[in-house]
Amino acid sequence: MLPNVLEVARRLIRERVVTGETVVDATMGNGNDTLFLAQLVGKNGRVIAYDIQKEAVERTRLRLEQEGVLEWVDLQLASHELMGQLGQQVGAIMFNLGYLPGGDKAVTTTADSTIRAIEAGLSILRPGGIMTIVVYWGHAAGQSEKEAVERYCQSLAQSEFLALHYQYVNQQNQAPFLLAIERRQ
Repeated sequence: MLPNVLEVARRLIRERVVTGETVVDATMGNGNDTLFLAQLVGKNGRVIAYDIQKEAVERTRLRLEQEGVLEWVDLQLASHELMGQLGQQVGAIMFNLGYLPGGDKAVTTTADSTIRAIEAGLSILRPGGIMTIVVYWGHAAGQSEKEAVERYCQSLAQSEFLALHYQYVNQQNQAPFLLAIERRQ
């Protein structure tokens, strides 16, 4: 069976991130990717995770405490657009666009904010680092966000970035897909 888009995103990140590195979860949600990244970088690494919803931060905090990895994760109740202010390079950045599973579906990522966050993330992504963007576009703002993110990725200079689009083409109901951007060495 072929891997789903989340498995592919994690595989791409595993191939590039080293223990002890700093990485970003741009859309914390329920903490699944935050936990994955924390386990990947280990206690000598650092994860910075962003979400604008207090509920997401609290859910993630509890999960990370239960797993014993909270001490090397910095949870930010803030927009992912701020990641450009970190002042250091990172090895990976993960996005899951859409809304908080189990949360208020009226609160979603949006095209303008997401593009600004991608730009901010690319400004701190180290050479050889990767950004993964899982696009869930089956919500009200999803179609315009999908189109904007795809357009942005297509416009990236190929001399500086490699952009991948991974999608099952025979799925119905606006199945999620993966965009991955690697900064060339």
